[in-house]
This record gives sequence, C-alpha cells and structure tokens, in this order.
Amino acid sequence: MKNFFGSIFINRDKLEEAGIHYPIKVEYYKITNENEKIKENKLTYGIQVIKTEYRDKIGIEQNTMNSITNDEKEVNNILGLIKEYQVTPIGLEDVVIELKKLAKGKKISYNLS
Repeated sequence: MKNFFGSIFINRDKLEEAGIHYPIKVEYYKITNENEKIKENKLTYGIQVIKTEYRDKIGIEQNTMNSITNDEKEVNNILGLIKEYQVTPIGLEDVVIELKKLAKGKKISYNLS
C-alpha cells in the first residue's frame, strides 16, 4: 500500500545555478508491505520517491526501497528528512543507508519530533 507523505518543487534558484531551466517536482510516499504482515505478522515500511521534470515532454524517474524498518515513527522521520533535504530518486538508497548506519551507531538522531 502506498500513502502520500508530501511533495516539493525544487527551488528555482538552485535549478538555475545547475543550468536547469524547467520545474522539477519530487513526491514522497510511505510504502506499507501488507504481504509481510500476513506472512510474518509484522508490518514493514518502505519509501518511494518520484521525480517529475516538466520540459517539452514530461519526464518521470522513481525509486523504491521496500522493508526499510518495521517502526512507523522511524520511517516517518526518515521521510521528513529526505523531503526537507530534497532527496531525489537517484540518492534515495545511499541517503537511507547512511541515515540508518549513523543512527544505529548513535552518531546522529534523525528524530524530527
């Protein structure tokens, strides 16, 4: 199951600095794996990021990471950070892996609350 978490348009000034002259929207979704709940009696959460470029033709890029955690608060906190820092599909896996690694080592807390 996919639930909308939020979306952003990349800042126009940042796009201009990078030589991009068209709008880019990024959407963030929380993925719930219902099959895992049935199979192992626990719900797992993942993240999907969809980037839409509005050029002459609309271009869409997406990436999904399933089963990141079974803690809904943790996945919501990760989603909040990747949205705040405008993570695109290409960076999703690297960012989530690093956040989980740093949080596990207690070097950071990605708790936004």
